[in-house]
Amino acid sequence: MVSAQKFRPFSERDVAIAQKIMDVAVLLLTARLAFTMGPSIMLLVHAGPALLLQELGHMFATILLALPLAVLLRMGPATIGATFSIDREGSFAMVSERYGSGSPQYQGVLTMYIFGTLFGTILVGLIASVTSQLHIFNPLVLAMGAGVGSGSMMAAATGAITAEHPDMANEVLAMAATSNVITGLIGVYVGVYVALPLAQKLYNMLAHDNVRPISKEVAASPSATAEKVSASSVSLPTWAIFIILVVIGIPITAIATKSFTYQLVIGYLLVAGLAAAGMALSKLTRAKVPAMVMIVTLGVIISSPISPIAKWVTAMTTPVDFLSICTVVLSIAGLTVGTKLSLLKGLGWKIIPVGLVSVAASYLLSVCVAELALGLWS
Repeated sequence: MVSAQKFRPFSERDVAIAQKIMDVAVLLLTARLAFTMGPSIMLLVHAGPALLLQELGHMFATILLALPLAVLLRMGPATIGATFSIDREGSFAMVSERYGSGSPQYQGVLTMYIFGTLFGTILVGLIASVTSQLHIFNPLVLAMGAGVGSGSMMAAATGAITAEHPDMANEVLAMAATSNVITGLIGVYVGVYVALPLAQKLYNMLAHDNVRPISKEVAASPSATAEKVSASSVSLPTWAIFIILVVIGIPITAIATKSFTYQLVIGYLLVAGLAAAGMALSKLTRAKVPAMVMIVTLGVIISSPISPIAKWVTAMTTPVDFLSICTVVLSIAGLTVGTKLSLLKGLGWKIIPVGLVSVAASYLLSVCVAELALGLWS
């Protein structure tokens, strides 16, 4: 609403500044996720092949089924962002770093994220309920599929499964939680190095005859002219962006958690420091290794059981509420899309069938892969 209002319309420079802040904010979110992954790293060692292979179902389902549908509906380049995964929090950083926060691909991520937030939990819960009652799949396999990377979707699915199989409630909850953590751990690397490039190639292959020139109305809209000022052309130092995000983020987290402690301040500084270190190391590789990958790798190592400071890091970063950082990121995202409402309206109803196929296929195909792997392993 703020960026779309007509009283004082956002200028091209305003949008470019918001985009530049957004590019750093999503890395802050990634850093917080990395500190969550570290303590659970041993789950990868103990996980069976079914738990690891089900990640293939999450990845290929959206790309092989939802992407062609999006191309058929002529969603344009937003197709890539909307269908390379079911687009939860980590997807913002993956697409922002590769295409920029002002790109159509990024708008696809944002649109799919909104769809998943509004309807994903209901859809996954419904599918899990139906498949549980059919007794076709092992309940533990259904629990594995519930680990799509979203806590709310996982909760909805496990609730439906345990309602049908109350005698296996503890096993189902443990399996779903483990699967969700594994999806978060390896999903970053799969998304950056496999899913996004694969989605790009498949889109280029399928969409070359379906790309339509944008209309004169869209070309003349503020969203089109705003692209003339890129985030890279704005002289806002990265260190200043970090200060802005920390100064804004700490009070928001304190309000969200209803507490303000020195651990919260130190934890937020650790999160910001990890994000800054990841960006610096990525520059040393001339961006051949994305900052997101650097951040996750460093964060996991620092907070994993092999690190001598793991317990201290975990104690300091635990008060930094993950959802409070999401609030900051999504608020900034809102400032970047107000002038692009015409492009978002162009997606309109199309995201509904694409989103339904993406979420449903991600869950069901991962369940099928896990069932097959579990059968072969047994």
